[in-house]
Amino acid sequence: MQHVLSVLDIQDQISDILKQAQIFKQGHGTVEPLKGKTLAMVFEKSSTRTRISFEVAMYQLGGFPLYLSTSDLQLGRGEIIEDTSRAMTRYVDGVMIRAREHQDVVKFSRNSRVPVINGLTNLEHPCQALADMLTILERKGSFKVKMVYVGDGNNVVNSLLLATALLGMDFTVACPPGYEPDPEITKEAFKIAEKTGSTLEVTPHVQKAVKGADVLYTDVWVSMGDEEEADQRLKDLQAYQINSELLKLADPEAVVLHCLPAVRDQEITEEVLNGPQSAVWDQAENRLHAQKALLYFLLKD
Repeated sequence: MQHVLSVLDIQDQISDILKQAQIFKQGHGTVEPLKGKTLAMVFEKSSTRTRISFEVAMYQLGGFPLYLSTSDLQLGRGEIIEDTSRAMTRYVDGVMIRAREHQDVVKFSRNSRVPVINGLTNLEHPCQALADMLTILERKGSFKVKMVYVGDGNNVVNSLLLATALLGMDFTVACPPGYEPDPEITKEAFKIAEKTGSTLEVTPHVQKAVKGADVLYTDVWVSMGDEEEADQRLKDLQAYQINSELLKLADPEAVVLHCLPAVRDQEITEEVLNGPQSAVWDQAENRLHAQKALLYFLLKD
């Protein structure tokens, strides 16, 4: 049994999962390989792409997706997460959890009888990273590219550091001081990069970082749970917007990614988000195909 709480949990399988995602997207592969399987989907935080993509993915694979908010469970009345895991995982074949605290998902997995998938925590977002790598592979044909993330070094960035290092992609995080990605994950990613030939960098110098980039990526400046810091974040991050002027510094054929939802004219302008170099909507679609591949990998007989 294997859990996927971090990109590190699939470090030996990430290339195979991406290949399977391409097969599913092309309409090929085994018909209903998860027939008779049930996936519990536990949501502590609201979601659009994670919920829809996992629910549709499980349905298309022949299985049954079971949506559960914390208000639907005894978690909402104080049951400890370990007891919820011990009971729930006797009923289902897999669990996907979208939670506030990463350690809650770790506790759940330690008491689970079935594979557990991190659908997002405050530390990592491995499912998003898989979709991002699939999109880059489609648009650029390989991982021998330079990607630059601009903005807040959040959970998405943590997973991207690990994914790019594992796949040998060059990756720069351009963020203001105090907004750097998790130091332990960064340290681990740099260790992996030494073996794979990936060049990683974390820098506050956004314009220098973006020069010649093949992929530009950003995310919201105020994530769920950061609302009290909104004013300070908007002030600190205002020089880190992806706009037409910044995009001109990148390679002329560069593509733009955003994991959504987007706040127009904060982290990205409308002109860029829906412009000819945007791959954002393909990226959103690829959540479905990447997660189908991940579910297939974890739950098939």
